[in-house]
Amino acid sequence: MPIKCCSPCRMETSCLELALEGERLCKLGDYRAGASFFESAIQVGTEDLQILSAIYSQLGNAYFHLQEYNKALEYHSHDLTLTRTIGDELGEAKASGNLGNTLKVLGRFDEAVVCCQRHYDITRGTYDKVGQARALYNFGNVYHAKGKSICWSGAEPGEIPQEAKLALFKATEYYEFNLSIVKDLGDRAAQGRTYGNLGNTHYLLGNFQQAVVAHEQRLQIAKEFGDRAAERRAYCNLGNAYIFLGQFEVAAEHYKRTLQLARLLKDRAVEAQACYSLGNTYILLQDYERAIDYHIKHLIIAEELKDRVGEGRACWSLGNAHTALGNHKDAIYFAEKHLEISKMIGDKIGEATARMNVSDLKLVLGLGQNPTSSPNTDKKEDSVPGMLPGVGGSDTLGDEGFFDLLTRFQGSRMDDQRCSVLDSQHRLHDPSSPGTTPPVAVRKSTSVCEAGPEPGRFLDLLASSKDCRLGEQRASVSSSLPGLRLSTSEQPFSLPHSPGNSADPPQADDVFFDMLVKCQGSRLNDQRSVAPPPATRGPTVPDEDFFSLILRSQGNRMDEQRVPPLSKNRSMEQ
Repeated sequence: MPIKCCSPCRMETSCLELALEGERLCKLGDYRAGASFFESAIQVGTEDLQILSAIYSQLGNAYFHLQEYNKALEYHSHDLTLTRTIGDELGEAKASGNLGNTLKVLGRFDEAVVCCQRHYDITRGTYDKVGQARALYNFGNVYHAKGKSICWSGAEPGEIPQEAKLALFKATEYYEFNLSIVKDLGDRAAQGRTYGNLGNTHYLLGNFQQAVVAHEQRLQIAKEFGDRAAERRAYCNLGNAYIFLGQFEVAAEHYKRTLQLARLLKDRAVEAQACYSLGNTYILLQDYERAIDYHIKHLIIAEELKDRVGEGRACWSLGNAHTALGNHKDAIYFAEKHLEISKMIGDKIGEATARMNVSDLKLVLGLGQNPTSSPNTDKKEDSVPGMLPGVGGSDTLGDEGFFDLLTRFQGSRMDDQRCSVLDSQHRLHDPSSPGTTPPVAVRKSTSVCEAGPEPGRFLDLLASSKDCRLGEQRASVSSSLPGLRLSTSEQPFSLPHSPGNSADPPQADDVFFDMLVKCQGSRLNDQRSVAPPPATRGPTVPDEDFFSLILRSQGNRMDEQRVPPLSKNRSMEQ
């Protein structure tokens, strides 16, 4: 939102100039430098509460992008307090959305839900259709995140807990509601984002055909805007859905388009992911030579990017492909390499899998030690742990077991590999909310990152703000709002009070804070984490690594999926 400087003094002008420079740098993607200018603007201070609110919002978003979640939550909390203090409902709605988004990524879902509900209530009360659509989109994101988080918390493949299903079903409802509004508004960009998330949610639920329908819409809109990155994601998502529909040839075609676009965008990590997915798809199609070709390409890029996790997965895949072709010497080379990498990165499951594969291959070859020579570098090889060597050398070991697993898991696949959203109970604001870039002046903006200060600090802020509202309504807030500079000749800044006596029933905003305090008091310890745990996958391994189903299920593999003479040895090693 444009901001006017209401004071002729040089200090005031300096604050605004610093803030504008911070905004300019953030627009260019230099959030670290932008945050530094915003911090300097706060040190200078201002008497203009609108300017200060905008600075809080922008600074919170900058720290969100920098993944400094404590600071992001702190400044979005300041923004919420200030906008409520000056009666700026529009600002309060945006601050609530940003704060809810930050809380969501920290797993503090109850609090996030309250903030998002406030965002929706304000926009609905002001007949702001764009704001309502945004709030509904955020609600969908929170439920989507909650469902995914539950799936990630130890659920067995194909056994999505009922709580996760309910959350994901709610997410689809909110996304559909959002679509009805953005279609009326004619906002195609917003429709594209919602279709993408809707497709991801259906995918998590195992509704693969519905996921395809949504992602086809996402793809069409991405092409309309010439958004190659969104187009690439849509092709990848479509490939993932077709895999679980059993249409492997169709999936391969979509992965090939993903690969072409990744090369066009010069994104080496995504290029490697596409090669990995193609390699696995061709293993499903039993075209092992082509699978080896793509897995070798994945391995080369993983080594180039120093992605040890990706290297391990490539060696796993190459070993399985060579085993299926009966190239046991090549297979054991990659199995040994997979074992070495798994030990190095502390991947216990990968290490156990590699040990089983190495043991089986040694027995097949009658070896007492590992081969010392590597396979011909002209050969293309990759190994996927979980596919076991076959008895005649030419058998496609593990293939039948893999297809059995796919059949078992298709209906209720846990799909924790989908979006990177965290769990929550209601709804939340999405970082990628639609809209054009605001004017050159400092503006309130929607957070695109995730963050969160210490829970105690946030509770203190909420409590102090609530005390101010319910108290004498004359308490000074300058000490709790950094950057607020008051003239010494003026009376202490006081909160506005509405007509009526103190016996009036609590207002909606008071209920809002009551709910936040209750949520904080009952929050589970695991929702207090400072930041989400880092991903356990490497940059060259796709989120939608459907072959991880094999990895997870190896501990329970049925005996007939193993090479008969090796079953006992495997179980002992395991």
